[in-house]
Amino acid sequence: YMGIEYSNMQSLLRVAVCQLKPGLNKASNLAQAVTAIKTASDQGARLICLPECFNCPYGNEYFEKYAEEIPEGETYSLLAQTARDCRVVLVGGSIPERQGSQLFNTALAFGSDGTFLAKHRKMHLFDVDIPGKITFCESKTLTAGNNVTFFDCEFGRIGLAICYDIRFPLLAQLMQQNGCRILVYPGAFNSTTGPLHWELLARARAVDTQSVVVMASVAFDPTATYPAWGHSMVVGPVGDVKSQLNRDEGI
Repeated sequence: YMGIEYSNMQSLLRVAVCQLKPGLNKASNLAQAVTAIKTASDQGARLICLPECFNCPYGNEYFEKYAEEIPEGETYSLLAQTARDCRVVLVGGSIPERQGSQLFNTALAFGSDGTFLAKHRKMHLFDVDIPGKITFCESKTLTAGNNVTFFDCEFGRIGLAICYDIRFPLLAQLMQQNGCRILVYPGAFNSTTGPLHWELLARARAVDTQSVVVMASVAFDPTATYPAWGHSMVVGPVGDVKSQLNRDEGI
């Protein structure tokens, strides 16, 4: 479990990132997330972030099976209730969202009273082919979002994007220009690009925007079809890594 205190002249905010290892059992994944949120809250965190695809394994073969409608789905209701119970601002990682015939990779944010604050649909889909390393094409199953997303809460204005979105500096700058001073990226970089670019991009976006950047990853799972890099981290506005996990589960 990982926490970071970020202070300015007015206030102190403790942020927690929950690095989870989702499996095939959705109910177990959700229970794991609730336990982590409550643990982080008990440790004093007031802004808590979950990783990309925390309620199911990450993969084109899983998105349709685990997809939910929003706000009707069980994950939406559970996140809202848990945010209210723990009195925390909660960035609920991302989940596969179904709307009609389309699927999206969607992040949700809730206020400390359980109020729905924002929904971000991943804008830049992860289509990559590195010969001999990794091939993945999100666009085979997912539809891209088209909105810059941010929300207001008691800690100010927070920007929200997902994983591959962090590779696009203009998106981060648009969030910053709209008043965001904290940028949250639920993600799941793989074990090929993660060592090369995960920390590099987090620090670059922090320096670009002079903002705090929160990177929330799923944990490494050697049995998964898509083994994630992990290494969730919080980066300060001058590009300094405030705190970082390794590849295992933790907060």
